[in-house]
Amino acid sequence: MAWLKGGTAVCNPPPRKVKRPYRLVLLGAPGVGKGTQAELLAEKLGACQLSTGDIFRAAKSLDPGERSPAMTAALEYMQRGELVPDDTVVGLVTERAGCLRCESGFLLDGFPRTAAQAGALEALLGNNGLKLDAVLSYELPIDEVVARLAGRRTCPGCKAVFHLQNRPPKVQGVCDHCGGALYQREDDRPESIRVRMAAYEKSTAPLAQYYRDRGLLIPVLAKGAPEDILQRTLKALKGKKAGH
Repeated sequence: MAWLKGGTAVCNPPPRKVKRPYRLVLLGAPGVGKGTQAELLAEKLGACQLSTGDIFRAAKSLDPGERSPAMTAALEYMQRGELVPDDTVVGLVTERAGCLRCESGFLLDGFPRTAAQAGALEALLGNNGLKLDAVLSYELPIDEVVARLAGRRTCPGCKAVFHLQNRPPKVQGVCDHCGGALYQREDDRPESIRVRMAAYEKSTAPLAQYYRDRGLLIPVLAKGAPEDILQRTLKALKGKKAGH
């Protein structure tokens, strides 16, 4: 709640005492399954999953009087179809610095997105006597990303998502839940996916290098079942800890 609303909102106490709190950043292009891994890691490590996307979605449902200046500014940029600038995103996270001090640790998903944001995060953590343990970069060959996303089909009615190979509907082209006619989103067409991937790689390259230079970047192959990728991630984290 403190992450979603900011201000004076407080979170419920962590459900269990975490022996070793991890403070991690998660990177990954659309389609690599980063969101799924964030959920699995949060459950396994006991850390709080902190997504900037969740803040934006929550801000839309708040009354204008409940929004902080940074939330209001971010929504205005989004409504104009513009990217939210670094200083506004950093402002959103700074308002929620208490979440970074959580005794359970945290998983940052969606922030930072640029090297400038990474520098601001490093300074913010330093001001609170904290530092990152690692930056997990989930990677997958582009042909496999295309295959994953191009197979998705979405229901226009209930918004349920299916996959032609991994999670097909009971009746081809028909939603299991409401009977709507499934369609392929424009963003899920192979040509669109390749454009998005190229844009992601171009924008993320300086960020990855920033963390590589600091010895924090851990590449993780995002291939196989979610549980297999989770075990690969945990093994990499354990190896990094042993290396320190």
